Amino acid sequence: MRAIVFEEPGKLALTELPDPTPGPKEVVIEVAAVGICGTDTHVFDGEFEGTVFPLIPGHEASGTVVAVGSDVTKFAVGDHVAVNPSTTCGECEFCLNGKGNLCREWNGLGVVASDGAAAQYLKAPVGNVYKLRPETDLHQAALIEPLACAIRGYDILPRKMGEHYLVYGSGTMGLLMAQLAPRAGAASVTIVDLNEKRLEAAREVGIQNVLGSANDADRDQWDVVIDCTGVIRAIEDGLPRVKAGGTFQHFGVAPAEAKANYSPFRVYRDELNIVGTMAVLNTFGRAVEMFEAGAIKSQPMISHAFALDDYSEALDMFRKGTGRKLQIRPNATESVVL
Repeated sequence: MRAIVFEEPGKLALTELPDPTPGPKEVVIEVAAVGICGTDTHVFDGEFEGTVFPLIPGHEASGTVVAVGSDVTKFAVGDHVAVNPSTTCGECEFCLNGKGNLCREWNGLGVVASDGAAAQYLKAPVGNVYKLRPETDLHQAALIEPLACAIRGYDILPRKMGEHYLVYGSGTMGLLMAQLAPRAGAASVTIVDLNEKRLEAAREVGIQNVLGSANDADRDQWDVVIDCTGVIRAIEDGLPRVKAGGTFQHFGVAPAEAKANYSPFRVYRDELNIVGTMAVLNTFGRAVEMFEAGAIKSQPMISHAFALDDYSEALDMFRKGTGRKLQIRPNATESVVL
């Protein structure tokens, strides 16, 4: 098969590799689509904790089952599926206490030490594979993995009806978090981004208040502020905008060594909650249900689909903030603008 390999930090190659063969409890999937996200750039740059090179990247994947292991009974060749990339040791304190996403041996396919989906075929543990309805659009379904992460973000938030939300970043995760906010009880949702084309995507998926700066909003403080950028300047701008008793959520992935400045006194005096959210935890199945129930408008979110030959171009385009959601379609013969 053809695959993209991150050979070392900052170096990638399009490579021919043997087709994967499933173990007894594994499934092999012909990849329909795999999204590019900020995590991929951090992995490529050597900024993600624990990554082992060489590595096939790609963790937001959907496709069709082409082979199953001898012990697999719940899937058959031809099934349409989405893949949860998170694997854990199953034995540590966190796994045994139901917090597997905090496992110190957490391993994301295409992120840490297992190959991902930027290849024609992906091998995955059967427990990480979720069946889709035959009519579900396989290319759109690659958004289920980031949707599962967004649902985990909401599981962490101390939600109340009638709150006002401010979301930094109108990329994939910002659009997903903003779309879910009304379902979580938000009275209003405001999204902020410097990129006007990404703000246009926010309008298309139905976000109420779309701004180039939080200074342009009709309020000074919000009950919930969510950073979906991982950009330190955005984090430092957003945290002071949390209303007393409110919550700031670190959702975006910042470089592992990045530092942000904030006022400990304000956190103390205003009883601010600062929460993180890591990957998925018992949310992937719910994400499939929510996606197939039409909880998000996925079509306006995807702007480009790239063949494997154009992976470097896609990565550069992502860094420049051009387009909306960028996908790799490893079995396609050419790149297209959607």
